[in-house]
Amino acid sequence: MTKTHPTLLAVTERIRERSRPSREPYLQRVAEMRTRQRGSDRMGCANVAHAVAGIPASDKFKVVTERAPNIAVVTAYNDMLSAHAPFQHYPDVIKHEARRLGATAQVAGGVPAMCDGVTQGTPGMELSLFSRDVIAMGTAMALTHDMFDAALLLGICDKIVPGLLIGALHFGHLPMVFVPGGPMPSGLSNSAKAKVREQAAQGLVGREGLLDAEMKAYHAPGTCTFYGTANSNQMLMEAMGLHVPGTAFVQPGDAMREALTREAVRTVLGQGTPMSGVTPQERYPVPPIGQLVDERCIVNAMAALLATGGSTNHLIHWVAVARAAGIVIDWDDFSRLSEVVPLLTRVYPNGTADVNEFQAAGGPGFVIGELLSAGLMHGDVLTVRPGGIGEWAHIPAMRGEPSAEGVLHWESALPSRNLHVARPAAEPFSATGGLKLLTGNLGRSVIKVSSVPDDRHVVEAPARVFDSQGALQKAFAAGELERDVVCVVRWQGPQANGMPELHKLTPPLSVLQGKGFKVALVTDGRMSGASGKVPAAIHLSPEAADGGPLAKVRDGDLIRLDAVAGTLEALVPKDEWDARPLATMTDAQREEDGHGLGRELFAGMRRNATTAEQGACTWL
Repeated sequence: MTKTHPTLLAVTERIRERSRPSREPYLQRVAEMRTRQRGSDRMGCANVAHAVAGIPASDKFKVVTERAPNIAVVTAYNDMLSAHAPFQHYPDVIKHEARRLGATAQVAGGVPAMCDGVTQGTPGMELSLFSRDVIAMGTAMALTHDMFDAALLLGICDKIVPGLLIGALHFGHLPMVFVPGGPMPSGLSNSAKAKVREQAAQGLVGREGLLDAEMKAYHAPGTCTFYGTANSNQMLMEAMGLHVPGTAFVQPGDAMREALTREAVRTVLGQGTPMSGVTPQERYPVPPIGQLVDERCIVNAMAALLATGGSTNHLIHWVAVARAAGIVIDWDDFSRLSEVVPLLTRVYPNGTADVNEFQAAGGPGFVIGELLSAGLMHGDVLTVRPGGIGEWAHIPAMRGEPSAEGVLHWESALPSRNLHVARPAAEPFSATGGLKLLTGNLGRSVIKVSSVPDDRHVVEAPARVFDSQGALQKAFAAGELERDVVCVVRWQGPQANGMPELHKLTPPLSVLQGKGFKVALVTDGRMSGASGKVPAAIHLSPEAADGGPLAKVRDGDLIRLDAVAGTLEALVPKDEWDARPLATMTDAQREEDGHGLGRELFAGMRRNATTAEQGACTWL
């Protein structure tokens, strides 16, 4: 086995020591839950009768009399999300496969799943981040029926997978496998779509032309094909060993999709199809998810995120995920890993390829194989398969007819099939990861440098302060930003308005940058994995609404964003800066951000939210 990189070991050990006071009690609770009797033996007769009243008599017999394993299915199905529409018929497939293996499966519950693409730039987007914690609670509601021996979790998109995983880790005594649905086929390229958006921002393309481009880009069931939060989710689940290996980016219409879903049932029951070179076992005791997701597993996910230039949202979400397992990580951990983890892929917005091209080049299996070979992932972690994380360095394939037995097999994902999309660790696109921590008198923030041209890594320009993304768009339309400028957008953090993504700002800022101006964005809001090529210091903590120094910035202040040095500074004399009062949100703004489209229901979440660096959690 390749020797693990010393920085990886050091970061992992620091996380382990920092987490000990919370991780040890968590594991003790998991162990205690594992010693209980099965649900149908432990619970009262009326409880059990209610639990099985809605299922076929043959399944009742298996659960109650035969004591067969009962699998919970928690699904995020709806057909508002193209990525989740394929889940409609998954429960039937899962139940059929479970029965074939002598087990049963019940849809324990559904969780809400909103589409950021639909709500982008609307008030509904202000519920997006908090939907993660609602999904976690929904997962808990489903699993709290407490009649299950294992669980399959069906979800893909931005807040859905982190929410499912947070909820799952609060039931850490159960073995669990995550089940994705795959990306839509490639349509209009992401680069072409971005160009049309920029033309629309300049008034060169009307609504009809813009809508035509968007419909050609987002055109079928499956995830969007850029490497944003949804597809980063899938990369991380592969790196954590929580999928059937290589499941992430197989398209919904592929004949292999159903075979992989059936394999998820076999896997969670410990009867997965063995890979070549892995000794077949009659039954592999899948570790409970709370034991499997340890410090090494979290670090593996972080390394995979950095190696692929993944979504900045995960600097929030995986902090929250880790905390659900009693593990404490922060942005310094990401920063230290980013210094040694190379960038191995170029997938939009970090390049021109989409996730289908990434999959064709070797996909997650290639990245995991390269990181393991370079000692930049822990190879000794627990997974849902007997062969360990090395199984995830493969891609699935089919032999013969999809209905035949034993048709699913795996092939090595190495070497890269396309060096323009995926490169080996010895010859990476960049020697360091795609994310950078920025610190200074404006607080702590992050920037996705993998998508920003090298000559834009340092921007120094006067500030223009906005209290909303709409105000910035109006200023752009009025021609007020035709100069070097650092656009400061505040009151966008979790406590202010729920921390929406500000994607609507990418086209106008890209237009300004395209005209040769030095442009940057500084905000306590989010920009996700589709932030484009404009340097953006995001997730600024503490946020302005929590007394953060962003509330001190005034129009004309000189701001320096230096992604090389890792600094973000307001170049204001220290005495003046220290004495300057903090601006506050107006009552009118709080009223506007707190009402309409259900935002009233989330007031308690805004009040209780931790900082972005603490995961923007509402349940701690």
